Amino acid sequence: MDQNPKKTRAEGVDATNRDTIRYDQVEKTQTYRFAEGAGAEAFDESFRVRTCDIGRFLRGDERDKRAFADELGAALREIGFAILAGHGIAPELFERAEREVDRLFTAHSLEEKLRFRAARHGSVNQGYFPLEETSDIHPDLVEGWVFCRRAFDFGDDSARPPRIADFWPDPAAEAVFRALCRAQMELVLPVVQSMLRSLGCDPHLYDERLARPAIGLRLNYYPPVESADGVLNPRAGRLLGHEDVDLFTLLPAPRSEGLQVLNRANFKWIRLDAPPDTIILNTGDYMQRISNDIFPSTTHRVSQPRDPELRRRHRVSFPMNVYLREDELLEVLPGTGAPKYEPIRALEFHTRTTAKYYGDDYAVTD
Repeated sequence: MDQNPKKTRAEGVDATNRDTIRYDQVEKTQTYRFAEGAGAEAFDESFRVRTCDIGRFLRGDERDKRAFADELGAALREIGFAILAGHGIAPELFERAEREVDRLFTAHSLEEKLRFRAARHGSVNQGYFPLEETSDIHPDLVEGWVFCRRAFDFGDDSARPPRIADFWPDPAAEAVFRALCRAQMELVLPVVQSMLRSLGCDPHLYDERLARPAIGLRLNYYPPVESADGVLNPRAGRLLGHEDVDLFTLLPAPRSEGLQVLNRANFKWIRLDAPPDTIILNTGDYMQRISNDIFPSTTHRVSQPRDPELRRRHRVSFPMNVYLREDELLEVLPGTGAPKYEPIRALEFHTRTTAKYYGDDYAVTD
């Protein structure tokens, strides 16, 4: 089975991450079903993901920056997730983005959306993903839309601005999400510098490489999973269990329940309920690799809400993934112990890992 991801898709809720483990290039000992199980699953009701005040870094002195780095590092070592408060991003940006995600998916016909169907550009599949077609592993109950830097007119990437109409069915949406991305990109260096400081590295080691970070903004639209008369979709899992492949992800706190995190300490699921207007941060495979497994790439999923009323409503989210450029080397950071991993180009690492979602021919091997 592990030679054919499409077979995994056919096996539905019985498929586990062990079936595609050969694609992973960092150590992952956890076992979980890709889809939410139909039976009872174990939950950790006592664990709380730590809230860290990044305002101490942004507006504090050197002592405050060190304190934030220690706080963030402890959260990420523990579970690979943290909640960022004090980031200074106006709540109105999140509110506008939420409305625009809803409009982007509902105001355009499927035929129109399919004009922008996802296609590979470098290491990332960019564009629109129809319902149940996010990957070849299992049919998720989510529509997705991925936009990388090339879809935004940031004005700093080349002399020739992008043709916005090539990426957006409504060009006005680009301005909304460009503003959101700009605001969140201001957090990239503070977060990375704090991570590096926590690991005992030069906090400015990645400043140049992330001055204009490679990003992927993923917009998610989850339709209701339960009808008005109480009939539940048999594929009730909204987004399959997975680990992000990036350095880290910034996710403005969703308004609706659903995000769950796997606690590697006891292999129970944690329901992550972040306060409004905070940002959820989680580390991915790039970061686990360069931190020599100190910061784990933690499994998470989007599940059906417990409240029947919420199951009858749609849900949206808009995480922003932060990567290294494709020609950069992923190398274990100095001072993190004997390297467990050899240096590898980001393009190769990324595509070999995500081949589990798109098939073996997706991987770049040279």
